Amino acid sequence: MENLQMQTDTKKSFNNLQIKPNDRLAITVSAEEVEAAMPFNLPFVGSNMSSQEGPIRINGTPSLQTYLVNSDGEIQFPVLGSLKVAGLDRKEVSRKLKNKISEYVQNPIVNVQITNFQISVLGEVNRPGTFIITDEYVSLPKALGLAGDMSIYGKRKNVLVVREKEDGNKTHAYLDLTDANVINSPYYYLQQNDVVYIEPNGPQRQSANYNRNASVYISIASVLVSLAVLITR
Repeated sequence: MENLQMQTDTKKSFNNLQIKPNDRLAITVSAEEVEAAMPFNLPFVGSNMSSQEGPIRINGTPSLQTYLVNSDGEIQFPVLGSLKVAGLDRKEVSRKLKNKISEYVQNPIVNVQITNFQISVLGEVNRPGTFIITDEYVSLPKALGLAGDMSIYGKRKNVLVVREKEDGNKTHAYLDLTDANVINSPYYYLQQNDVVYIEPNGPQRQSANYNRNASVYISIASVLVSLAVLITR
């Protein structure tokens, strides 16, 4: 029970995902008066559009347009103009927009989502790759689960997490997954574009130095010897 409470507190402390330049945000505004909220929403777009001398029709499933956070940490929002959002989390952006939209719409509801939340897991895992995260929280163990967990050659005591800051500089940390206190690390809960790298252990490093083509050469040599024996008979 104490461990569960510790994990909950860690989530609150470390994993308020802060919005960064180049993030993409899906923002929807709703209210009791639907027409009043419409000017504060981007139009939906479809995969194909056709007119044929009549009303424009959208073919396929419509998708919501997103807001790109520019290099200054701002988005261009309908009616309101430029808004600074970098450094804020989703809830803070929602409150900020709600306060401004309240001047035009009564009791607006603002929903904000980060649509480009993805992480990469590389190295000694069974399914390395880049993964789109739909949940607000993704812990290091969950990320490893998405990648099929570590292979038997992975080092659990030295997991590298690389994180890019708003200014473009990168920070990193090595985490020991066998240590219960790892949940207190600010790198335990991942952020958008984090890279997790699992180092190979000692035996795997040694096997990497072994020529992987040696077995092929041995097979070829065996065939040649067999042919020579047959020819000389």
